[in-house]
Amino acid sequence: MSDETDTGSGTPAGPQPEPLRFFGTTWVEHDGGYTGRRAGVAVGSLAAAVAACLVLRFAYQGLAIADVGKAVTVLVVVMFAVCSALAFRHTWEAFTQRPDPDRQASLRGLLAIGFIGSLLAYSFRSLTEAPGEKLAREEYETAREQYERRSKRRTGNPSRKRGGR
Repeated sequence: MSDETDTGSGTPAGPQPEPLRFFGTTWVEHDGGYTGRRAGVAVGSLAAAVAACLVLRFAYQGLAIADVGKAVTVLVVVMFAVCSALAFRHTWEAFTQRPDPDRQASLRGLLAIGFIGSLLAYSFRSLTEAPGEKLAREEYETAREQYERRSKRRTGNPSRKRGGR
């Protein structure tokens, strides 16, 4: 959020909404093709997850052709399943609260391996709202309320409030 004031450019005074990926600031008023964008993001991320599953199937077939053994094949499948589940959970929680940057950095590898889970979380969240909209709306409304309280305190003649000297 930024506290910009109106300088004649048509930008309202006070905090501005945070733009969300693929949605910009259309999430504020649900205008500018918001519903179509949500549908597009849901379908697009689901299609990307399906394509990623096909790529992983080719990798699985490569392991079978290489005859690396059942143990390695099982380990690879379990690794992708667990990482995808953890990535789904982490991505889903990131839509409602800001993730800790240090934890995010330490989970980068796991999230990269479990990218299918992140894509699925993005797709499912797009069915109800823009991913991250709830968090951005809460922060925006809090910032607007704080701005309104600050600007309300500054109105009026301060000398009258002190006893009218």
